[in-house]
Amino acid sequence: MTATDLPAKLYRNATSDASINKPFACASKLDDSFAAIDWQAPWLCHLNQLGYISKSITPLSGLKNDPAQTDKLEQTPDIIAKVLNSALQKHADDLQQPLPQTKPALNNQAHTLQFVSQNELPEGEAYERFIGTTGNIPTRDNLHDLFNGSIWLTFPKTKALLNYYHMLEIKEQGIGASRGRVRDTITVFDENGAILVTAESSIGKALIDFNWQESLVAPRDKWDEPKQLNKQAQAAVYIFGHALLEKLLYPRKALCAHSIVINVTQEFFALSLSERINHLDQKVADYMDALLSQPDVTPRKLSPLPILGVPYYWAENVQPSFYDDSHVFRSGRRSQS
Repeated sequence: MTATDLPAKLYRNATSDASINKPFACASKLDDSFAAIDWQAPWLCHLNQLGYISKSITPLSGLKNDPAQTDKLEQTPDIIAKVLNSALQKHADDLQQPLPQTKPALNNQAHTLQFVSQNELPEGEAYERFIGTTGNIPTRDNLHDLFNGSIWLTFPKTKALLNYYHMLEIKEQGIGASRGRVRDTITVFDENGAILVTAESSIGKALIDFNWQESLVAPRDKWDEPKQLNKQAQAAVYIFGHALLEKLLYPRKALCAHSIVINVTQEFFALSLSERINHLDQKVADYMDALLSQPDVTPRKLSPLPILGVPYYWAENVQPSFYDDSHVFRSGRRSQS
């Protein structure tokens, strides 16, 4: 995917209502693909709960290849949901906060979130409506849903806000072959989104303008290092899209996120990682609330960001020549901006 691609149709097809609402449409898969996760990758550093999750998931990697363990796995379904629920409770305890809840939509009250088996989703019921009306997040034993759950744990207010808008649109438009502009925008960000946080507005503007030199190269010394936070930093990227996290198991230079820019004060970078993420969750929820309320919202409101171009995300980008690849770092809408 190159920097000018905004594949609303691709994401609508990949996560269509027709497929996601059938429990049997996407079989659970707990196999050695979990062993491919690099839990220390820079794009995973902001997912606070992964330390706990990795200790639970890593021993499961490859068990499908061990005949002695096959029966054990088959008799223990919904492993990912159970791991995520434990992480959810642990995180709430660590923060001394109640478990997160859905955002009430229409006549529905708020519900405490929990992860449940995909089989709990009634056939024909919209996935997002089921979450909004019950607080239950259907979860399969696969990597995609593990990363989705990790984002729910990290950005619960934002995820609840996005689900809220899904419900409003479902109420207004119903379920059909097309999701419409609002739900397309939600889906692209939910699956493939990234958040650029910056205390230097020129960096965010340069990203929006496809000016890679002024956003990613020239101000490199102003970027935060994910593994060693710098209170003097002025820019950082946090991945929101769970499908993007899954794709990054096998990084490719052409991988492109669809990003938003959140402007903060310098004090943000003096916060601990946990404090940063809590603060950011509310900021992103507010931003998406305003964006999705716009009558002309489309996925093109999201800014392309070749994700391996983020400073400190990929060793090769230390060389300025890394950004000379015009097939990845395209001029895009810069001239129009």
